[in-house]
Amino acid sequence: MSNRNSSNEFLLLAFTDTRELQLLHFSLFLGIYLAALLANSLIITAVACNHHLHTPMYFFLLNLSLLDLGTISTTVPKSMVNSLWNISTISYSGCAAQVFFFVFFMSAEFSLLTAMAYDRYIAICSPLHYGTLMSSRACVKIVAAAWGTGFLSALLHTRNTFSIPVCQGNEVEQFFCEIPQILKLSCSDSYLREVGLIVLSLSLVFGCFIFIVLSYVQIFRVVLRIPSEQGRHKSFSMCLPHLAVVSLFVSTAFFADLKPSSISSPYLDLVVTVLYAVVPSILNPLIYSMRNKEMREALRKMI
Repeated sequence: MSNRNSSNEFLLLAFTDTRELQLLHFSLFLGIYLAALLANSLIITAVACNHHLHTPMYFFLLNLSLLDLGTISTTVPKSMVNSLWNISTISYSGCAAQVFFFVFFMSAEFSLLTAMAYDRYIAICSPLHYGTLMSSRACVKIVAAAWGTGFLSALLHTRNTFSIPVCQGNEVEQFFCEIPQILKLSCSDSYLREVGLIVLSLSLVFGCFIFIVLSYVQIFRVVLRIPSEQGRHKSFSMCLPHLAVVSLFVSTAFFADLKPSSISSPYLDLVVTVLYAVVPSILNPLIYSMRNKEMREALRKMI
């Protein structure tokens, strides 16, 4: 990593310079972080301890909660520490670790959401083949592929990003180390290699998104032909939480990456990043617990 000597640390963007507001930011982020830890831990415990939830859908949900915990733990604690102690620095190695784990968890999460769409498609459109196609071994392979995809993506992006020399200062205009903000500090055309990798990654994400959309088109066509209202309601209750989570994930991430430069500003970017990097980790378990009767029952018994 050739730019190690260029900068031993980076300066993260603070939410505010006022001490009272810094403490307010710390308190808000602490509340959000603890709520995310509690909500996702409850989901993980409920699925692990309740034999009725040992199905592919809940196995995927358990892994989704693990990824949400990883995502929010990568960004929020460091931001809280900076606000509490009125600092804005992060070490070079700490910045590289943030980039690696953030890309790792986000990439793995979207891969898992794609797999969950496939699971819903098989369950509703090909129920007779569900036991064969979504066996325990198949589910483990799918989850391993999602985690492996995240690891490979994180390795490539981190290596590319931190092999680029930095000469535009060390101020990262974000509350954590985000690749586009680090690339702004580069001083050579070598950053185009990482831009190309980002474009390739976004193309793959878009492909997965199209797959999810087409899966739900087929799902809704089948569901609407179910004669029983109770059957339609049960099918929708299985799909709507996942669809809501995918919509939240994609809409916030795409807006953060594709918003017009004319409306871009450091603090707007800060708010948008919070929406896609922090908020889903607390909303995902709430969406699944509110919309899923079996999960609500398991949580009620556990609590």
